[in-house]
Amino acid sequence: MSGRRTLFGVELDPLTMDETVERCLDAVRDGGQLEIGVVNAAKLVNMRRDPRLAEAVSGCDLVLADGQAVVWAGRVLRAPLPERVAGIDLFLRLLAEAEASGISVYFLGARQEVLERMLLRVADRFPGLKVAGSRNGYFEDREQEAVADGIARSGARLLFLGMTSPKKEIFTAAHGPRTGARVVHGVGGSFDILAGVTKRAPESWQRWGLEWLYRALQEPRRLGRRYLTTNVSFLLMTARELIRLTPSTAPANRSH
Repeated sequence: MSGRRTLFGVELDPLTMDETVERCLDAVRDGGQLEIGVVNAAKLVNMRRDPRLAEAVSGCDLVLADGQAVVWAGRVLRAPLPERVAGIDLFLRLLAEAEASGISVYFLGARQEVLERMLLRVADRFPGLKVAGSRNGYFEDREQEAVADGIARSGARLLFLGMTSPKKEIFTAAHGPRTGARVVHGVGGSFDILAGVTKRAPESWQRWGLEWLYRALQEPRRLGRRYLTTNVSFLLMTARELIRLTPSTAPANRSH
């Protein structure tokens, strides 16, 4: 695809939220298939450590800046992106579009009790939404093909995966086409947020790129150290890339 921006060796699509939604609706209308990958600071760090994750994300049809830090890094490193396209915001936009257009959806992920709570809230928020099916995200690798076949039988056009990285990216890369869904979107912890299990950061925190801190404060033992280490790594990655891109003004070496 032309016009992509390269950031830390990863190609990202410089799309706005509206443009992304339109691309998804085009895929449903035209019978194409669109696998969406989203990256934040932590995922870009982890992609350097995990070749399977890097390959799975890079193989997506659209790769979007989910984190505000990625947008800022793009500006600094001369790979500008128009705006953040947060995975959960895209999720909610697509649910609204699906309700309005009669597009069927499938939810895959989370614990069973969380999934059930989310389905109740989704039904309340989007009463006209056609839910083709759902399944919790706890299954063995050997069950992946059967899970994909079940989604295909449902006839769902939009598939949302509420699973953690790299599981959702690897499932999408291996079995996305098998599901028959026109759009496959990994939404991470969005099922937990919609179910009311975790809270999303206020908009002011999001604007300042502090959504990670809000999450860490909710689960300090599980997320505190992880976010701290990945954020430091991301800053170092950005600094090293900036140095690499900055022309040297030092004088040529002279013999003494």
